[in-house]
This record gives sequence, C-alpha cells and structure tokens, in this order.
Amino acid sequence: MKSILLLTASLLLVTQMASAAPLDDYRAQAKATDPSFSDFSAEKGKAFFLENHTGGKPETPSCTSCHTKDAKAVGQTRAGKAIEPMALSVSPTRYSDKDKLEKWFRRNCNSVLGRECSALEKGNFITFMQTQ
Repeated sequence: MKSILLLTASLLLVTQMASAAPLDDYRAQAKATDPSFSDFSAEKGKAFFLENHTGGKPETPSCTSCHTKDAKAVGQTRAGKAIEPMALSVSPTRYSDKDKLEKWFRRNCNSVLGRECSALEKGNFITFMQTQ
C-alpha cells in the first residue's frame, strides 16, 4: 500500500512539473496583457474545452470534436488517427515540450477558433488538464 501511495505521489509531482514551465510562460504573458490577472482557472479551462466555438472550421467547433469530452480517453482525428489522451494523469509529459505544445495550440486553435489562443486560454486549458 505504501508503494502505491509513493507511486501516486511521484506521478502527481511529475505531472505538475511537466506543465509548470509552459504555465509560467503563459502566466507572464497573461499578466503582461492584463495587469489584474491573478492566476489560471481550471473551471474556465473546462468550459473552454467543452464549449462550441464560432469562427473556426465548421467540422471542428470544439476541442471535443477530436479529443472527446473525456480528457482521459483516446481521441481521434478526422482522418481516423488516434490522439493520446489530453489529461495529464494519463499523459504526464504531454505539455512539457514548449515547441510541440505551441505547434499544436497554433494548429488546433486556428481550427476551432479561427485564431490563435491567448496565453490566458492556454493556461486555463492546461490548468484544467492538470485536474484530469
């Protein structure tokens, strides 16, 4: 039982560390844009993830169009290719590579929103995924 608790605690620490650097960058950007910014919101990240947006491609109105409503589940591209789960509890290093993260945010935000995501949107999204 002790080893299970230790493993769980270790996984949680790795999960939080994997997303810490990008979140620190997004936090600084959000603060520069809005001096009253205090921190990211998992609740707002969840709403953003689940919401149907306008402005993007009609076939991808939300993140869940490809990633499913369950962040712990495997998603699927429109071409049928599997997409790793978005939840950090299942994919602990998913948000650790800043260049890769930016590539996918750029591509997916343009598809869903028709524009790039803001630092606030990115931070809220990752903060939500930390809770999954």
